[in-house]
Amino acid sequence: METTLTNHPKYRADIDGLRSIAVLLVVLYHAFPEAINAGFIGVDVFFVISGYLISYNILNGLRHEKFSFLEFYARRIKRIFPALIVVLAASFAFGWFALLADEYKQLGKHIAGGAGFISNFLLWGESGYFDTAASVKPLLHLWSLAIEEQFYIVWPLLLWANWKLGLNWLTTIIVLGGVSFILNLQGVGSDGVATFYSPLTRAWELLMGSLIAHFTLFNLDKVKKLTQTIDSWLCVLIFSRSRDADGSTLRNVAALGGIILIVAGAVYITKESKFPGLGATLPVFGAALIIVAGPQAWLNRSVLSRPVLVWFGLLSYPLYLWHWPLLSFARIIEGATPPLTVRFVAVLLSIVLAWLTYRFIERPIRSGKVGRFATITLVALMIAVGAAG
Repeated sequence: METTLTNHPKYRADIDGLRSIAVLLVVLYHAFPEAINAGFIGVDVFFVISGYLISYNILNGLRHEKFSFLEFYARRIKRIFPALIVVLAASFAFGWFALLADEYKQLGKHIAGGAGFISNFLLWGESGYFDTAASVKPLLHLWSLAIEEQFYIVWPLLLWANWKLGLNWLTTIIVLGGVSFILNLQGVGSDGVATFYSPLTRAWELLMGSLIAHFTLFNLDKVKKLTQTIDSWLCVLIFSRSRDADGSTLRNVAALGGIILIVAGAVYITKESKFPGLGATLPVFGAALIIVAGPQAWLNRSVLSRPVLVWFGLLSYPLYLWHWPLLSFARIIEGATPPLTVRFVAVLLSIVLAWLTYRFIERPIRSGKVGRFATITLVALMIAVGAAG
């Protein structure tokens, strides 16, 4: 894995392609649940990607003694706040005209929860993700964003403390990930709603990405020897003629296996399944395999790096934010599941709004063209939106 002069990994178009797979799974599931069983697993794919990229930045910064908490959280604010503020404000405004008093009161609570990144805890106390009532909550989908941000409030501090105390990062990642996974398996049968929304039972998915980041940065000699051994075995098993163990066979098998696992999860998991539970290993390990395979794997290079998938990947965050409020408001107005045409139009509109948000709000702010006080302004706006809610 190459790095730039900053703490950030070299850009990989295939990861944006994987993001597009994740967001399209979620959008298609929400818009056309009759066509896809478990598109909600796209969120689990997002968790792995996020865990990988953010942990890479933190670990690489710490090992070079260049990590700054202020810079880290400022970057998170510039990444997360702009589109979220716009969607929360738009939901607030539209809800004024479209909702009854009790519905608007609940929306206000969810706006405040979204602005404070505690949506998962609010929804935890109300109903399950798959309950009928959930479909008329325009900000239901912010539960996943809340879990990510809760994780990234704690995770940099833990990694920094490990570094200061001289502890092994790999041990910490494995132990915490293992505990979280066990809690997930234990809780999914006894309290499915809590297990779905709790950051403790979801952390292992983000930590899977952290594990990949660690192996990308450290223990490269050991990893190289292991991959060469596995690659040589695969060459013997797959090909009739001898081939050099150059790693390409392993990369291609890993990427293909990863996409098979994600597709299997989308097809065979249902909303009646005890999820996340053991079933979440399908999208999580699938995403992990694709990331590990690297940009040179055939699937990653020739499919996931296609311009159309990369484009959707770049829009994945605002598209995720926009699609559900549009579908949910449509259901509220219709009083039932909206007609196919209405849902199709809602999806198209969400894509347009996502592009506009990315092009005219996200990108200028993240590029630094809006000035040094952007972070403070964004925090103030988020507080104002939360207070209004």
